[in-house]
Amino acid sequence: MQDAVLAMLAKEPSHGYHLHDRLRRSLGPLGEAMNRGQIYVTLARLERAGLVVCERADGLPERPERKVYALTPAGQQRVAAWLAEVGWPKPDLAEFHLKLAAAAAARLADPVELVAAQRRELLRRLREVQQAVLAEPAGQPAGLLLEGVVLRLQADLRWLDACERAWSEVDDDVEGG
Repeated sequence: MQDAVLAMLAKEPSHGYHLHDRLRRSLGPLGEAMNRGQIYVTLARLERAGLVVCERADGLPERPERKVYALTPAGQQRVAAWLAEVGWPKPDLAEFHLKLAAAAAARLADPVELVAAQRRELLRRLREVQQAVLAEPAGQPAGLLLEGVVLRLQADLRWLDACERAWSEVDDDVEGG
């Protein structure tokens, strides 16, 4: 969640409620359960870590002082590192989805390229596991575990294909519109 919040701030400084709304909309139905307080706790942690700064902004008469959060240079570096990360041993699909949405919204990276980087990593891991399957003696229980890993990687690759199609259509809509 912290990295997604940072990436959303890379587009522009923002209020906590606005970040909550953007994250919730990015997640669709899965975001409905997102607690607004979680955003504020996350922002406080990021501020303590020196990744964001908080400034007071003039607000409406009923809310005279609002906190606006912005990235620090360290926060910008962390966003860049997060976008370049291609770890996939136990993917958090919602986090990866938010990475794509935040990268596109802030124009930090091309979501289709991020999907391609993940696909390359998954294909590398799939080759390794398939080699291990071939090296495993037939009839061994460990072969079943390896088969499960292969099936999971194949399913993740199909999901990445769906992500690529969806984000390619978004790019086409932007270019055509």
